[in-house]
Amino acid sequence: MSTKYVLDPADRRRLLATPEGWLATGFGSGLTPKAQGTFGSLAAILPWLFLRDLTVIAWLGVIVVAFAIGVAACDAAGRILGVADHRSLVWDEFVGQWIALMPALHGPWWSVVFGFALFRLFDVWKPWPIGWFDRRVKGGFGVMLDDLIAGVFAAVVLFLILHFIA
Repeated sequence: MSTKYVLDPADRRRLLATPEGWLATGFGSGLTPKAQGTFGSLAAILPWLFLRDLTVIAWLGVIVVAFAIGVAACDAAGRILGVADHRSLVWDEFVGQWIALMPALHGPWWSVVFGFALFRLFDVWKPWPIGWFDRRVKGGFGVMLDDLIAGVFAAVVLFLILHFIA
Protein backbone atom coordinates (compact mmCIF):
# COMPACT_ATOMS: atom_id res chain seq x y z
CA MET A 1 0.00 0.00 0.00
CA SER A 2 1.23 3.45 -0.86
CA THR A 3 1.63 6.10 1.81
CA LYS A 4 3.09 8.57 -0.69
CA TYR A 5 1.74 12.06 -0.98
CA VAL A 6 1.59 11.80 -4.79
CA LEU A 7 -0.14 8.80 -6.29
CA ASP A 8 1.82 6.61 -8.67
CA PRO A 9 0.15 5.01 -11.73
CA ALA A 10 -0.48 1.75 -9.83
CA ASP A 11 -2.33 3.67 -7.07
CA ARG A 12 -4.45 5.45 -9.67
CA ARG A 13 -5.31 2.18 -11.41
CA ARG A 14 -6.29 0.54 -8.11
CA LEU A 15 -8.53 3.47 -7.20
CA LEU A 16 -10.22 3.75 -10.58
CA ALA A 17 -10.72 -0.03 -10.81
CA THR A 18 -13.44 0.12 -8.14
CA PRO A 19 -16.71 2.06 -7.98
CA GLU A 20 -15.74 3.23 -4.48
CA GLY A 21 -12.42 4.62 -5.70
CA TRP A 22 -14.04 6.26 -8.71
CA LEU A 23 -16.61 7.98 -6.49
CA ALA A 24 -14.17 8.85 -3.67
CA THR A 25 -11.90 10.61 -6.17
CA GLY A 26 -14.83 12.69 -7.40
CA PHE A 27 -15.00 10.86 -10.73
CA GLY A 28 -11.26 11.37 -11.10
CA SER A 29 -11.20 15.09 -10.27
CA GLY A 30 -9.10 14.36 -7.18
CA LEU A 31 -6.33 12.81 -9.26
CA THR A 32 -4.84 16.14 -10.31
CA PRO A 33 -1.19 16.57 -9.26
CA LYS A 34 -1.95 19.65 -7.12
CA ALA A 35 -4.92 21.44 -5.54
CA GLN A 36 -7.03 18.29 -5.40
CA GLY A 37 -9.58 19.83 -3.03
CA THR A 38 -10.02 22.86 -5.25
CA PHE A 39 -10.48 20.73 -8.35
CA GLY A 40 -12.91 18.47 -6.48
CA SER A 41 -14.91 21.51 -5.35
CA LEU A 42 -14.97 22.88 -8.90
CA ALA A 43 -16.07 19.52 -10.29
CA ALA A 44 -18.90 19.43 -7.72
CA ILE A 45 -20.44 22.53 -9.26
CA LEU A 46 -21.29 20.73 -12.52
CA PRO A 47 -23.79 18.23 -11.03
CA TRP A 48 -25.03 21.01 -8.73
CA LEU A 49 -25.93 23.09 -11.82
CA PHE A 50 -27.92 20.23 -13.28
CA LEU A 51 -29.74 19.57 -10.01
CA ARG A 52 -30.21 23.10 -8.76
CA ASP A 53 -33.92 23.11 -9.57
CA LEU A 54 -34.59 20.49 -6.90
CA THR A 55 -36.52 21.60 -3.85
CA VAL A 56 -34.61 22.22 -0.63
CA ILE A 57 -36.07 19.01 0.82
CA ALA A 58 -34.90 17.03 -2.22
CA TRP A 59 -31.44 18.64 -1.89
CA LEU A 60 -31.25 17.62 1.73
CA GLY A 61 -32.07 14.07 0.63
CA VAL A 62 -29.33 14.17 -2.01
CA ILE A 63 -26.85 15.41 0.59
CA VAL A 64 -27.78 12.73 3.15
CA VAL A 65 -27.48 9.95 0.55
CA ALA A 66 -24.25 11.39 -0.92
CA PHE A 67 -22.78 11.69 2.58
CA ALA A 68 -23.65 8.09 3.50
CA ILE A 69 -22.30 6.73 0.23
CA GLY A 70 -19.22 8.94 0.64
CA VAL A 71 -18.45 7.50 4.08
CA ALA A 72 -18.35 3.99 2.61
CA ALA A 73 -16.52 5.01 -0.58
CA CYS A 74 -13.85 7.08 1.18
CA ASP A 75 -13.33 4.35 3.76
CA ALA A 76 -12.83 1.73 1.01
CA ALA A 77 -10.59 4.02 -1.06
CA GLY A 78 -8.51 4.84 2.00
CA ARG A 79 -7.97 1.12 2.57
CA ILE A 80 -6.95 0.69 -1.09
CA LEU A 81 -4.30 3.40 -0.69
CA GLY A 82 -3.33 2.62 2.88
CA VAL A 83 -3.94 6.28 3.75
CA ALA A 84 -7.15 7.12 5.61
CA ASP A 85 -7.60 10.66 4.22
CA HIS A 86 -5.49 10.96 1.09
CA ARG A 87 -5.67 14.26 -0.81
CA SER A 88 -7.08 12.49 -3.87
CA LEU A 89 -10.26 11.56 -1.97
CA VAL A 90 -12.49 14.51 -2.79
CA TRP A 91 -16.05 13.20 -2.53
CA ASP A 92 -16.15 15.09 0.77
CA GLU A 93 -15.55 18.28 -1.23
CA PHE A 94 -18.53 17.44 -3.44
CA VAL A 95 -20.86 17.09 -0.46
CA GLY A 96 -19.41 20.10 1.39
CA GLN A 97 -19.64 22.25 -1.74
CA TRP A 98 -23.26 21.23 -2.31
CA ILE A 99 -24.10 22.22 1.26
CA ALA A 100 -22.27 25.54 0.83
CA LEU A 101 -24.24 26.26 -2.34
CA MET A 102 -27.69 25.59 -0.88
CA PRO A 103 -28.36 29.33 -0.34
CA ALA A 104 -27.37 29.88 -3.98
CA LEU A 105 -30.06 27.52 -5.32
CA HIS A 106 -32.22 30.48 -6.32
CA GLY A 107 -29.67 33.24 -5.90
CA PRO A 108 -27.80 35.39 -8.40
CA TRP A 109 -24.95 33.91 -10.45
CA TRP A 110 -22.29 35.48 -8.25
CA SER A 111 -23.60 33.56 -5.23
CA VAL A 112 -22.13 30.39 -6.76
CA VAL A 113 -18.70 32.06 -6.90
CA PHE A 114 -19.04 33.26 -3.30
CA GLY A 115 -20.25 29.83 -2.17
CA PHE A 116 -17.28 28.17 -3.82
CA ALA A 117 -14.81 30.63 -2.28
CA LEU A 118 -16.38 30.43 1.18
CA PHE A 119 -16.33 26.64 1.17
CA ARG A 120 -12.67 26.54 0.11
CA LEU A 121 -11.85 29.11 2.83
CA PHE A 122 -13.48 27.07 5.62
CA ASP A 123 -12.16 23.77 4.26
CA VAL A 124 -8.56 25.01 4.21
CA TRP A 125 -8.67 27.23 7.31
CA LYS A 126 -10.53 24.65 9.45
CA PRO A 127 -11.64 26.91 12.33
CA TRP A 128 -13.04 25.25 15.43
CA PRO A 129 -14.84 22.81 15.42
CA ILE A 130 -13.88 21.79 11.86
CA GLY A 131 -10.19 21.25 12.70
CA TRP A 132 -11.05 19.53 15.96
CA PHE A 133 -13.19 16.93 14.15
CA ASP A 134 -10.63 16.63 11.34
CA ARG A 135 -7.92 15.64 13.85
CA ARG A 136 -10.04 13.28 15.97
CA VAL A 137 -12.54 11.48 13.75
CA LYS A 138 -10.98 8.95 11.40
CA GLY A 139 -12.02 6.61 8.61
CA GLY A 140 -14.59 7.41 5.94
CA PHE A 141 -16.79 9.23 8.45
CA GLY A 142 -13.90 11.48 9.45
CA VAL A 143 -13.05 12.21 5.82
CA MET A 144 -16.61 13.36 5.20
CA LEU A 145 -17.45 15.07 8.50
CA ASP A 146 -15.06 18.05 8.47
CA ASP A 147 -16.17 19.03 4.95
CA LEU A 148 -19.82 18.71 5.92
CA ILE A 149 -19.20 21.18 8.75
CA ALA A 150 -17.15 23.48 6.49
CA GLY A 151 -20.08 23.40 4.04
CA VAL A 152 -22.51 24.40 6.80
CA PHE A 153 -20.25 27.29 7.87
CA ALA A 154 -19.97 28.48 4.26
CA ALA A 155 -23.73 28.13 3.71
CA VAL A 156 -24.52 30.22 6.80
CA VAL A 157 -22.14 32.99 5.71
CA LEU A 158 -23.46 32.89 2.12
CA PHE A 159 -27.04 33.02 3.42
CA LEU A 160 -26.20 36.10 5.50
CA ILE A 161 -24.48 37.78 2.54
CA LEU A 162 -27.47 37.12 0.30
CA HIS A 163 -29.93 38.20 2.98
CA PHE A 164 -28.24 41.52 3.75
CA ILE A 165 -26.92 42.41 0.27
CA ALA A 166 -29.45 41.02 -2.21
